[in-house]
Amino acid sequence: MEIIINLMGGLGLFLYGMNLMGDGLQKSAGDKLKKTIELLTSNTIMGVIVGMLVTMVIQSSSATTVMVVGFVNAGIMSLGQAIGVIMGANIGTTITAQLVSLDVDFLAPVALGVGIIIYMFSNKPKLKHLAEILIGFGILFTGMDFMKDAVKPLAEFKGFTDMLVSFGSNPLLGVLMGFAITAIVQSSSASMGMLIALASQGLIPISAALPILYGENIGTCVTSLISSIGASRNAKRAAIMHLIFNVIGSLIFMLVLSKPIVHIVQSIDPTDAARQIANAHTLFNILNVLILLPFAKFIVKIAMKLVPEQASEIEDIKTVKYIDDRMIETPSIALANTVKETLRMGEKAKESLNAAMEGLLEKSNEKVNRAFGREKLVNDLQKNILSYLLKLSKASLDENSRESVDVLFNTVNDIERIGDHAENIAELAQSAIEMNETFSDAGKAELQSMYNKVISTYTYALEAMRTSNVDLACKVIKMEEQVDMMEKSCRANHMNRLNNSSCSIDNGVIYLDIVSNLERVSDHAVNIAQQVISARLANN
Repeated sequence: MEIIINLMGGLGLFLYGMNLMGDGLQKSAGDKLKKTIELLTSNTIMGVIVGMLVTMVIQSSSATTVMVVGFVNAGIMSLGQAIGVIMGANIGTTITAQLVSLDVDFLAPVALGVGIIIYMFSNKPKLKHLAEILIGFGILFTGMDFMKDAVKPLAEFKGFTDMLVSFGSNPLLGVLMGFAITAIVQSSSASMGMLIALASQGLIPISAALPILYGENIGTCVTSLISSIGASRNAKRAAIMHLIFNVIGSLIFMLVLSKPIVHIVQSIDPTDAARQIANAHTLFNILNVLILLPFAKFIVKIAMKLVPEQASEIEDIKTVKYIDDRMIETPSIALANTVKETLRMGEKAKESLNAAMEGLLEKSNEKVNRAFGREKLVNDLQKNILSYLLKLSKASLDENSRESVDVLFNTVNDIERIGDHAENIAELAQSAIEMNETFSDAGKAELQSMYNKVISTYTYALEAMRTSNVDLACKVIKMEEQVDMMEKSCRANHMNRLNNSSCSIDNGVIYLDIVSNLERVSDHAVNIAQQVISARLANN
C-alpha cells in the first residue's frame, strides 16, 4: 500500500510539474504559438513540423490532438492538415521522455529555488513565465524522484519482476498494460515517466518495455476519441486517424522493427535502461512518421470509410464556427479564435442592419424577416462567446491576454446592442409596411445618406479590430462626429417637412426613431474602436 501511495504522489507531482512547465512555455510563446498554427497549409510536412513544435511547447500530445479535433470540428482545418499535425505531435511528445531519462535530478532543487525567488520578487510578466517554467521543471523531477523511490522496493518481489520480464515473450500483455495505464492517467508522458522510473531501478529490460511503450502509444488516442463524442463527422474522423496512425505504427514495430530498435538503443547506451527506453520512444515515433507520412492520404481515406457520409443525415448548422472547448488547452490559440468568432458575430449584426434598412426602404417583409433571423443568431452568438470567454478567463493567461479577454467581453456586448438596434429598425419597418406609410423622397435620401455613413463607420470599426489598426480606429471616432451632425440635420429637416405638412405625424415618429437607432449604432462602433486603441496602448 505504501508503494502505491508514494507512486501516486510522485505521479501527481510529475503531472502537475509538466502542466505548470507547459503553461509557462505557452505564456512565453504566446503570439509565436499562434503564428506557428497559422503556418498550417495543405502541405502535410508543414503540418508535421507545426504539430511537433506545438506539442513541445504545451508538453502534451493528447492536448495537441484534442485541439486538432476542435479545429476540424470548427471547420478551420482539413483532414489533410490534421493528419500532419497528429503525426508531428507524436514526435513532439518524446521531448518529455528524453528530459526525465537524463540524470539531472540535482537540478530540480536549483530550478525550484531560482524559480520561486524570481516568482516572488519579480513583477515583470516575462520573468514570471520563466519562473513558472523553472518551478514546473523542478516539480516534474521531484515527482520523478518520488516514483523512482516508490518502485525501488519492488525489486525484492520476484513475482513482479518476472511479470515485467514476461512482457518480452508475451508482448500482447505488455501492449494491453501500456494501453490501460495511459488511458487511465490520460497522459502518455506520465506513463512513460512511470516506465522510465521502473527502468532506472533495473526492474524492466528494454525488450519487455517496448510492448508497454507501444500500448502507451495507442492509449494516448483515448483522449482524442473521447473529445470527438458529439462533434462533427470530420472531427470524429480526425480522432480515428490518430488511432489508425498509432495502431498501424505499433503493429509495424511489434512485428518487424522491435529487434533493430533494441540493437540501436543498446549500442548507444549499453548500461542505462532509462536512456534506452527514452531513445526507443523517440526512434519509434520519428521512424513511424517517416514510414507512414507517404501514406497520409490513405489514412485519411480509411477514416472516411470508417466514418462515412450518410445521405440521409444532415449535420446541424452550428451557431459558432471558430470556438471550441477543446482549444482552451492552448489559451493563446483559443483567444485568437474567439476574436475570429466575435468578428463573425459583428458581420452577422451588419447583415441584420442591412436587411432591416433594405426592408424599410423597399417595403420588403422578406428582408425584415431576414433581419430578425440574423438578430436572433447574434443573440445566440453573444451567449456562446461570453460563456466561452468566461471559461477562457479561468485558463492560464498572461496579462496581455487577460486584458484582451476583458476587451472582448465589452466588444461582444457592443455588437449585440448593434443587433438590437437592427431589430428596432426592422420592427419600425414592419410598422411602416403595415400602416402603408411612405417617406418623402428627401426623407428617404437623408436616411440612405445617414445609413451609408453609419455602416461605413461600423465596417471600419470591425476592420480596426481585425487588424489592430489604431489609425483606422481613430478614423471611426472622427466619422462618428459626422454622424452626430447628420442626425441633427435630419431632425431639423424633418421638423421643416412636418411644418410644411410634407409628412404625417406617424410617418415622422418612425423617421425619428430610425435616425436615433442609427446614431446609437455609430456610438457602439466608436466603443469597439476605443477598445482597439486601449488594447494597443496596454500592449505598449
